[in-house]
Parts: sequence; C-alpha cells; structure tokens
Amino acid sequence: MSDGCTHDCSTCNVDCESKKVDLRAYLNKNSKVKKVIGVVSGKGGVGKSFVTSYLSVLMKRRGYSVGILDADVTGPSIPAAFNIHEKALGTDLGIMPAITSKGIQLISVNMMLEKEDTPVIWRGPVIAGVVKQFWSDVFWNNIDVMFVDMPPGTGDVPLTVFQSLPVDGLIVVTSPQELVSVIVSKAVNMANEMHIPILGLVENYSYVECPTCKEKIEVFGESHAEETAKKFGLTLLGKLPLNPAIAKAVDGGAIEELEGTWLDSAADYIENQVLDDSEEE
Repeated sequence: MSDGCTHDCSTCNVDCESKKVDLRAYLNKNSKVKKVIGVVSGKGGVGKSFVTSYLSVLMKRRGYSVGILDADVTGPSIPAAFNIHEKALGTDLGIMPAITSKGIQLISVNMMLEKEDTPVIWRGPVIAGVVKQFWSDVFWNNIDVMFVDMPPGTGDVPLTVFQSLPVDGLIVVTSPQELVSVIVSKAVNMANEMHIPILGLVENYSYVECPTCKEKIEVFGESHAEETAKKFGLTLLGKLPLNPAIAKAVDGGAIEELEGTWLDSAADYIENQVLDDSEEE
C-alpha cells in the first residue's frame, strides 16, 4: 500500500495486497435496493434510532418503498417503535423482513433472538457478520431507499457497513452539548476517510416548546447546530425538540402515527438530492 493511499481501489493503479481482498457484501440475488443512507452518531443516546425510524416513516408517506436495516445489533430499539415483535422467517427467496403496518420493510437482530430481552454478548467480528447477512441474506423487495441505523462510534460495525454496503450518504445525528463538536468530528473524519458523502446534520434535544406560550426553551444550553454544521461544511437538515408526543409514539410502538414537521427538510433533501438520480435506473 502506498503512503498516499485513498482506500479507493477503483481509482488506483498500484498493485497492493488491499486490492486482493474484496470486502463488499453482495446483495441477495432476489433483492433490489436503489439507495442506501446510513444514520450515524459519534456517541450513544442522541436519538439516532428515532431519526432513522421517523425519516423512514416520512419517505414512506411520500410514496417510496422503504427499508430499515438495524445495524445497532447490541442495542436494537427500532422494532419496538414499530410494534414489531415477530420472528424472522426463511423462504426460498431469503430471510423475510418484517413489514410494518404502513409497509416499511425492517430487519433487526431482535427478530432472530429467542427472547427480545436476551442480551447480545457477541464479539465485534460476529456482530459485523450479522450486519452483512442482513444485506446479503434478507429478501429486500424493490426498495427505493434503505436506512441503516448504525451503532454509535467508529468501531467494527460502522467500518463493516462502510466497506461492505454501497452507502450513498450519511446523516449525522448530534445533540446541543458543547462536547458534541468533538464527537461529531470523529464521525465526519471517519466518513471522509472511507469516502462516504455526508448528506447533513440533525440536532436532537434542541429545545422544549412551552405548550401555552410556544416559547422555545433550550434545556441543554444554547444550540450549536448551525456553527457545527458550518465548521464541517454540512447542511443542517433539522432540529428536533424534546417532545412528549415523540416519546409516547416510540414507547407505544406507534411511530407511524406520529405527526410532526421536524424532519421535513431532511426528507426534502433525500427526495431531491439522493433519490432524484435513481428515477431513471
């Protein structure tokens, strides 16, 4: 490997060991997935899974065929938000994803476990292998856009997704605390190292809105979303509030019934900047 290696073997003429290793996971021959968007965060607890889930809901409402690949294997929370408690079944086409009440296709490790509360005590390579199986062994039926809910940080699983799946872009989820600028930089730098474009930034827990006077109170301190986005050259795609309606919908498995405009700009961006070039495919 040369000192100036960009890790993009498709544009490199140097004959090195890296070229002899194909890390791509091939899509199930019966499946079709047009676009893949990863939802990432530099730390846990910032609402990444909610952003993944609700963006999926919004894109489904716009008439797109949507899939969710839950790559957060040790902390899978997405099935509960959609009231999915069934086990995955295998057919001649492959492993069948769950279908939510509104038609979103979803796969998660919870659907593979004997009990939902069984802890996933697996080493990194095993977890990474499961994520690749979710891509290669599951029957994804004509998906327009797949959202991949990534585990936090920059470890084995995010690396596996970046190297194995044809990720078209990433959405970085953050929160208002000052420290997050440093944490966001880790996610941004990893994406840049892997040559994955970043679609934009979503800030969660930005404010609480008073139900009486509608004043927005920044309970976690002053938001740094705009300056953080500007620092890294990113588009700010949305600012999410602390809202009891969101918690109630997620905890009650009714996220597909939730109504809010918080992520409309993010959905617009995905529709106009990511999906528009797939219409002719």
